[in-house]
Amino acid sequence: MSLMSAQSPSSETPIGLLLVNLGTPDGADTPSVRRFLAQFLSDPRVVELPRLLWLPVLYGLILNTRPARSAKAYREIWIKETNEGPLKAVTRAQAEKLARSTENVIGRGARVFVEFAMRYGTPTIDAQITALCDRGCERILVMPLYPQYAASTTATVFDAVAATLKRMRLQPTLRFTPPYYDDHIYIEALADSIRVALGSLDFEPEVILASFHGLPQAQIDQGDPYKRHCEATWRLLREALGLAPEKFMLAFQSRFGPTKWVEPYTIDVVADLARRGVKRLVVTTPGFSADCLETIEEIGVEICDAFLAAGGEKFARIPCLNDGDAGMCVIEAIARRELSGWL
Repeated sequence: MSLMSAQSPSSETPIGLLLVNLGTPDGADTPSVRRFLAQFLSDPRVVELPRLLWLPVLYGLILNTRPARSAKAYREIWIKETNEGPLKAVTRAQAEKLARSTENVIGRGARVFVEFAMRYGTPTIDAQITALCDRGCERILVMPLYPQYAASTTATVFDAVAATLKRMRLQPTLRFTPPYYDDHIYIEALADSIRVALGSLDFEPEVILASFHGLPQAQIDQGDPYKRHCEATWRLLREALGLAPEKFMLAFQSRFGPTKWVEPYTIDVVADLARRGVKRLVVTTPGFSADCLETIEEIGVEICDAFLAAGGEKFARIPCLNDGDAGMCVIEAIARRELSGWL
């Protein structure tokens, strides 16, 4: 994917722009999911346990039990036409749309090549940075598509980029976009998407729940700002929507393992709301830039079932910003701001 200004000076070298998201298996079969989980769960930033303790559990137990269950869930959301998961499909679409709009959004006078990578799975960060360098990019902007910073997401992108640069003799100049959890453009895009989604429902929710991916509490206790970033997003979004805290609530999903994670847990919150008489619930996922297994299957199926089983009657999941107009406005605004001075 590329975009060349018609009047781009020949003396100016091209700029690379790399979108990065977490990743997805290369297939919805058990072996593909096992390879993906092995790469993901062996990252020491994702699971911060001593390797001598964790790796035997990972390879002896988890990778022999979980991949089959996860593969079944992936098959429910898999895009058969392109043989890929929604996360990769959406991130590709985001990169393609950004490439087409780069000339108008960012400015004229320079070539900008846009690519996307998966932190785990393919296309890899290593391959895409190498490809951009091979196309003559001496400056590369890396954009992790995580609104809220966490060491287990954003920092792992830095790690992977550094590993690529470590083997390069001629290294490009790099920039990384900062987390955008409190960016007014991001908040307004979320608020607009919620307003549009609510307008299309056949019911009015009594409560809207903002569900963010969880983290082990130990990582927060060690100084990870993720929970604070999520709370800031939730507060700013609630204010933008003009809702009281009891009408726009906060929770964390995707708990894994027996240790304590950031609370409250989404699955407990929705069941409690139903038991307290709430019949109509909407869930939004502001921490995800693209729909994936955790939003489509976990929220749309598992959390929905928990709410209905506890006495709820109406449930809706609001899609992520994805590659829609509002989502692309956020990505384009960040790109324009962070490329300032290079163009």
